[in-house]
Amino acid sequence: MILKTLGASLVLLCAVAGSAQTVAPAAPATPVPAEAVPAATVSIVMTTSEGVITLALEKDRAPLTTANFLRYVDQKRLDGVTFYRAMKLGAESGLIQGGPQGDPKRILKPVPHEPTTTTGLSHVDGTISLARFAPGSATADFFITVGPVLSLDANPAGTGDTAGFAAFGHVVEGMDVVKRILAAPTSPTAGVGVMKGQMIAAPVKVLTVRRVK
Repeated sequence: MILKTLGASLVLLCAVAGSAQTVAPAAPATPVPAEAVPAATVSIVMTTSEGVITLALEKDRAPLTTANFLRYVDQKRLDGVTFYRAMKLGAESGLIQGGPQGDPKRILKPVPHEPTTTTGLSHVDGTISLARFAPGSATADFFITVGPVLSLDANPAGTGDTAGFAAFGHVVEGMDVVKRILAAPTSPTAGVGVMKGQMIAAPVKVLTVRRVK
């Protein structure tokens, strides 16, 4: 379980005949391709005991997941949680996972699942995504990838649970902090199932999470 990344011009033509000037109609504006318009994001700063991570959340492309996460940010429900898992997939790749771990005093209603096939996002290096059990069960536990982990994207052609995870933003600054957390020592015995051996021996504290004003 992984509690289981981005110009119209108006042309004015003038014709001059003797003392009179005739202005031809402006040519129609050339449409701006949708992909050329930057998607709106919300910046947040996550201050941890290992340093600061700044993230841009995709409020246009992943509106449901971003709005859900911002509920926790604005209500300060993520202050004091920890990064508790470091899943290493290689020398410098994997993911780190954090959040309330089901604390009933922090958890709000689950958010509907937004697959990457809908948002157009992908689990590239530095992606923040929601952890979940079944699709639609995600609340506030999240993970950040180190290196591309594209197997976490939705895969309708696959088998089993093909919905993937809800990517909703990316790290802008602080990947060095993310990598330090990934490199933290883990307990060989803590954790259940696929998480056994991936639990950080001394979980990294998330001190505050705030919107950038």
